[in-house]
Amino acid sequence: MKHLIDCAMKRETCDLVITNARIFNVFTGEIETGDIAVACGRIVGVGHGYSAHRVYDAKGKIALPGLIDAHIHIESGMLAPEAWASLAVPRGTTGIVADPHEIVNVCGVEGAEYIKEAFSRLRVGEVEPLDIFLQLPSCVPATPFERGGAVLDGRATEEEIARDLFFGLGEMMNFPAVLAAEEDVLRKLGAANRLGKPIDGHAPAVSGDGVNAYRCAGVLTDHESLTAEECREKVARGMYVQIRCGSSANNIMDAAAAIDGYNYRRFVLCSDDKNAKDLAREGHLDDALRRLVSAGLSAKYAVPLATINVAECYRIADMGAVAPRYFADIVLVDDLERFAVRAVFKRGVLVAEGGKALFDTDKRYLPEAVKNTVHVGPVTAENFKIFGHGGRFRVMEVRPGSLITDESFIEAPRGEFVAMGTGICKLAVIERHFATGRIGLGLLKGYGLSGGAIGLTVAHDSHNLIVLGDSDEAMAETVSLLRQAGGGMAVVTRTEKDVFPLDIAGLMSSADAETVIRRVGEMQEKARAMGVKACYEPFMTLAFLSLAVIPKLKVLDGGLFDLEKYAFVPLEEV
Repeated sequence: MKHLIDCAMKRETCDLVITNARIFNVFTGEIETGDIAVACGRIVGVGHGYSAHRVYDAKGKIALPGLIDAHIHIESGMLAPEAWASLAVPRGTTGIVADPHEIVNVCGVEGAEYIKEAFSRLRVGEVEPLDIFLQLPSCVPATPFERGGAVLDGRATEEEIARDLFFGLGEMMNFPAVLAAEEDVLRKLGAANRLGKPIDGHAPAVSGDGVNAYRCAGVLTDHESLTAEECREKVARGMYVQIRCGSSANNIMDAAAAIDGYNYRRFVLCSDDKNAKDLAREGHLDDALRRLVSAGLSAKYAVPLATINVAECYRIADMGAVAPRYFADIVLVDDLERFAVRAVFKRGVLVAEGGKALFDTDKRYLPEAVKNTVHVGPVTAENFKIFGHGGRFRVMEVRPGSLITDESFIEAPRGEFVAMGTGICKLAVIERHFATGRIGLGLLKGYGLSGGAIGLTVAHDSHNLIVLGDSDEAMAETVSLLRQAGGGMAVVTRTEKDVFPLDIAGLMSSADAETVIRRVGEMQEKARAMGVKACYEPFMTLAFLSLAVIPKLKVLDGGLFDLEKYAFVPLEEV
């Protein structure tokens, strides 16, 4: 403390001074010109006349606090943590509130330990370039209606949440169980509340008494608000609304309409799920800031959403501002419209510059616990046959730019339903953790795919094997390719078969970022060539069609599930 004070009073030499900066003040919304003095990894002053061992000329760039993602599943990038950091940190990201929900549903808590350890091995000198605030997943499995690779019940949650490994409790996706005050869910919530650890929420279309009850459970945030009115209501009841800018779901336009000069401190930015290509080309939170400002929100309100608001929401000490005593997590950008990031400092150490990470990401930490996780029993074309009895088939349709599916009906034949040429695909979810042979079937229209099948072992949130197609034979071949690869994404047409392995829990690849982006891009192009519409991200949208906590219809390994009824429903209504 004495050294910090002496540096602030200019009696001692600082470690670093960033000169000629325009400094954005998150407390006032103003920009001041000056230097930023750093000692012991903390900012000691903003002004002029500091001496330092190192000087970095900002050349008039705007200095922002390091950007913090309020809610992300890094597994959705299909990148190992090292490769993910190589893309995100140069975009200005210096902290993430990470919910390893995906890998824990496959590998149990060992999956979370892997994520934390892999990130913690990254270094620039003695400094880790990225702070990881790890949430303990609250819904493993996401609902009691599906089979995943692990189970974390109330008792296990009480034990795990007490570990220093976990910063808080991950998104409480099973909101119906919260509103029903089910005992096991309350046990999980109570464990986090007693320890004073934050609880993330997931409450699409929950309003009125439901919001009141959700807040009484101690849930702090929500990233599933569908309208501006819903955002305002949740803010009014004391929640933080997480504005999502992801690859499959984005509520920036709706949320921006809800933000004003009074309530903006109750909004935070998150990406939730972002694929590697979008992360590399569009950016991370810098992309979200660009979109917010383009939507008409003033930068003085937008920047706090990715900085001080996140820190205050989660009670993260000394982060989120370029001000004395705050950690020297600083991002230099050209302006407050494009948010082009030029340099990134973590604890006063330059960790990225010119769009390049300054830390080694070539070495991969890859424990046995996250390998060889795909176990599927024998599957043939016969497993995908659907027969009608003259009633009506329930059919799913995905809303463009959303995770929500709508329900409609088509006339069922008397006999076998043949999908080829109908514009309707068969959708199957196959249990892939214990080779139980469980297979759920559904129908999907409007996706555009024809002439084969696509599939992957990323299927939120239990991450069973999901396959979509209009040919039973192609669907069976897709499953075979994925089994042989140990997980991944696959395409089968009349003339081509291709698979990209995801060797980490069937969710991520241990390859470098460039390889993942190239191969995923090739797989996407092949799916597009099969007719998948531009409004859908071929594989990531598919991955959400088994997510039983988003309305309305989803397919699980146990069958067709209706969230509004919170129960399985028959494919055919007779």
